[in-house]
Amino acid sequence: MTDAKGRSFLPRTRKTRAMLAVLAMASPKPVLRVQLASLLWSRREQEQARASLRQSVHELQDTLGPDWSPLFITDRHHLSLQGAGLEVDAAILSQPGKITPALLSRFEDVLLEDLTGLDPAFDNWLAEARARFVRTGRAIGEGILAACEDPLATIDAAERLLAIDRLHEGAWRAIMRSHAERGAPDRAIDCYDRCRNVLADAGDGRRPSPETEELISRIRGQAQSAIQPISRPVPEAAAQPAAPRLQRPDQNALRIRVAALRTLGDECNNSLAIGLADEISAGLSRFRGISCLPALAWPDPANEAAGGALGYPWENPSADLMLDGTIQQVAGRIRLIMRLLDLRAGGAIAWAGRFDREMTDLLALQDELSATIVAQIDTHLLRHEGQRTTATQQDEMTAQELLLRALPDIYRLEKKNFLQAGRLLEASLQADSGNSVTHGWLAYWNLLYVGQGWAPDPAAAVAEATRLVERAVTLDPGDSSALTLAGHVRAFLCRRPEEAIALHERALALNPNMAMAWCFSGFAHSYMGEHDEALRRINQAIRLSPADPHVFFFDMALVIVHLMRGDHASAVEAGRRAIELNPLFSSTYKSYLSALGWSGRLREAAAVRDRLLVLEPGFSVEQAMQHAPFIRPEDVTRYVEGLRLAGVP
Repeated sequence: MTDAKGRSFLPRTRKTRAMLAVLAMASPKPVLRVQLASLLWSRREQEQARASLRQSVHELQDTLGPDWSPLFITDRHHLSLQGAGLEVDAAILSQPGKITPALLSRFEDVLLEDLTGLDPAFDNWLAEARARFVRTGRAIGEGILAACEDPLATIDAAERLLAIDRLHEGAWRAIMRSHAERGAPDRAIDCYDRCRNVLADAGDGRRPSPETEELISRIRGQAQSAIQPISRPVPEAAAQPAAPRLQRPDQNALRIRVAALRTLGDECNNSLAIGLADEISAGLSRFRGISCLPALAWPDPANEAAGGALGYPWENPSADLMLDGTIQQVAGRIRLIMRLLDLRAGGAIAWAGRFDREMTDLLALQDELSATIVAQIDTHLLRHEGQRTTATQQDEMTAQELLLRALPDIYRLEKKNFLQAGRLLEASLQADSGNSVTHGWLAYWNLLYVGQGWAPDPAAAVAEATRLVERAVTLDPGDSSALTLAGHVRAFLCRRPEEAIALHERALALNPNMAMAWCFSGFAHSYMGEHDEALRRINQAIRLSPADPHVFFFDMALVIVHLMRGDHASAVEAGRRAIELNPLFSSTYKSYLSALGWSGRLREAAAVRDRLLVLEPGFSVEQAMQHAPFIRPEDVTRYVEGLRLAGVP
């Protein structure tokens, strides 16, 4: 602990330093005195523990002195550290203003190392705090690693990440891959041996994963046959995204070809058509599971020879789907009509959209249209592929088909089909244990399983969701979908919104057109108490995909934000929309009920309350308080007081 002049001062006794640590890590949220006493003096009688706590309070007040004692807030039941002059380094590190490789060195030291062994209860608290600290450092390190563009920088970033988490196989593989890329397979093999030894030393029977074994097998083959170095994944910037290279097709990815856009009329600017096609291709290529193929012009009906030679795309498809469109410009306005054609079904229209805009700044218009089109295609494509695989009767399905078949039932939230979706996701993981997206979706399934009140053992479901998101991010730190799903699990189930925000920012840096990532990041900011920023982000999700198949989820997010901002009328309006779109999503009813309670609409609240209790028979104010994801006490109070006013038991 240091003052503004850099002078260090700490309480004399370790128990008081531990109390200071607990208050600093919780700041500005108050901590119950009884909780502190049970943490630091768990083996003493209650009265003795309270007396010892009072002594520590006096010691801390004396240590702070008159200049700093106003930051130490005490009352009969709570203690807290708060105020404009207070800075907690662990909190600052969780949301750094500037992310650099040097920042990772701050996470290498053991958090509060001198306080180990004070009390069994405090040791448990300390273990959880250290685990959160390591997870934050690991998330930052993964973001830095994903942004590296040359082998030497990758090796440096990965070594820094391993200094925080020596069991991080993604970092070990990055070093192995980079050495092989530099033409030094022997060093890559040495790195593999180090990795294997570290995993073995963990003492729980760990061995390198199949992904690591497959990589080292290829590197050894390279060393033996002297073929060209293996290719590394295309890095994507973790800050301002550069235009990505198009992904190479793979056996699981949907192949989408963006056709050259056709211009109608004499006024239309061909440069807009060319620019839009390029931007849309680049935007779609950011999504895992999509491979964009080079543009292909439509045959000219006026040229029979060309038409006969080339044919229409579905007559000999080299892609699964094709996006085509027309642009018409009249009197300063642009009309763009886009269609996504399923070439596997003879060119059937899977999605279509019309976009009317004023012809203003050409580049700004191009950016806005391409972002909106890409966001809408992604969400509709998931639904289309899920419905397509469901309609196809197959004895055996690939991992990707199992995943796609599960997705429609996740959001419908009909319990029987929802449980079946969970089994499909588990089967998909068994078929492809290295799929980061499936790990993310199964974690999200567990989140909804808890949120709907269906999990017979909520603690086990939370633990499973946490394990799955950790694995998803480890498998692919550059997968924006897995990152944002992991973030939402951490924010809602684990109540670590500061970590979630870091994950969402990485996801949006990799793919700024992902509407769900904007919505999830809005949730995390709201849980932190930053409701204006949350509203901005959720509205951005709606702007990107106003007809999203899951727009009820966006409306549910709006209910929460409007409620916390005190705009009860807007919260009630959004709640009605969300329930109309999906009457089985129980989370909507809770914040909607709170808004109705604050609005005094008790008759409407009674009807909504009855519907909620059918979905979750055991729901109560006490349960709501226990599971509320909000960090600030005043936000929790606003939420549960509205429920009381609405008549929730």
